[in-house]
Amino acid sequence: MRIGELAARSGVSVRALRYYEEQGLLTAYRSGSGQRHYPESAADRVHLIQMLYAAGLSSRTIAELLPCVEAKVSTPESRAQLAAERNRIDAQITALTRTRDRLDAVIRSTESPDSGCGWIADQDVAAEASHSATP
Repeated sequence: MRIGELAARSGVSVRALRYYEEQGLLTAYRSGSGQRHYPESAADRVHLIQMLYAAGLSSRTIAELLPCVEAKVSTPESRAQLAAERNRIDAQITALTRTRDRLDAVIRSTESPDSGCGWIADQDVAAEASHSATP
């Protein structure tokens, strides 16, 4: 299939597909006139790439992991790299949850027209200081 068709099927831009190719994440063969052509399986690969990007992996990490993922071959190195990425994502989730909880507190404290945000900001600074002081 041609690049425009792959873009339509996978829901990503032609520019993104070209970038994936530049990064070694996607391969195309060229026609005699230089047009890119992709196998039918390319749409599934693009979806996988999108999932990995959405999880916060870099193009370099994705390029390193894709051969193992597609071949369904697991090595100690690939498992360690996947575990490290999972741990990084867990840390982001924890930080986002903390941020959401702070926003909830601000929302609760500002439901009354007489309330202000000063108290929450002071409380957050104190809470943050105690979190950073804990090993």
